[in-house]
Amino acid sequence: MTTAVETFQQGGVIAYPTEAVFGLGCDPDNQSAVEKILRIKNRPVEKGLILLAGNYSQLLPYIDDSAIPQDKRYSVLSRWPDGITQVVPANENTPAYLTGKFNTIAVRITSQPDVVALCLQTGKPIVSTSANYSGHPPATTWQEVEHSLADSVDYLIKGQTLGFDKPSTIIDALTGETFRT
Repeated sequence: MTTAVETFQQGGVIAYPTEAVFGLGCDPDNQSAVEKILRIKNRPVEKGLILLAGNYSQLLPYIDDSAIPQDKRYSVLSRWPDGITQVVPANENTPAYLTGKFNTIAVRITSQPDVVALCLQTGKPIVSTSANYSGHPPATTWQEVEHSLADSVDYLIKGQTLGFDKPSTIIDALTGETFRT
C-alpha cells in the first residue's frame, strides 16, 4: 500500500486535514503535480498557492528570509503555528507556478499532526489549497473529500482538522494588511 510520503515523492496529489478544512497538496518542487491541483480546482496559476509547513526551516528555500527586517521577525514568527497565513517576499528562485503573478508567497506553519509528520518525513512544506472545486465550499471531513474528490486525489489522509471554524486569515507579514479574514 502506498503511503502519503511515497505519494508526495512520486508527484501525487494528497488530500489532508488542516486547521479548519481539508487541503489538496503536493510536493511544491513538482510542477506537474502543482498543475494537476490547479486543473482539479479549475484555479488560475496567477492566484498563487499557499505552502504549509511543520517548521520555519522548511520554508526557507521558498522565501526571501533576508527581506524580513529584524524588527519584524518576532511578530512574523510569533503568529504561528496555526490559523494565520502570511504573505512574505519570495526567494527569487521560487517558481511562478507557486507564487502566481506575485513576487511574494503565502506561507503557514501548522501544528496539525498529520501535516507536521508528512513535512518532517519529506523535509519540505506541502502545497496547500482547499479541497474543493472552485466556487464550492471546502471539505471539512475526509468523508466529504472521499465523496466529492475521490477520483481526483491520489492519497487521502483520514485525519481530523484542528477544529477551527474558518480557513486561515491571510495577512501581509510585513505590514499586517489583511487579505482574508
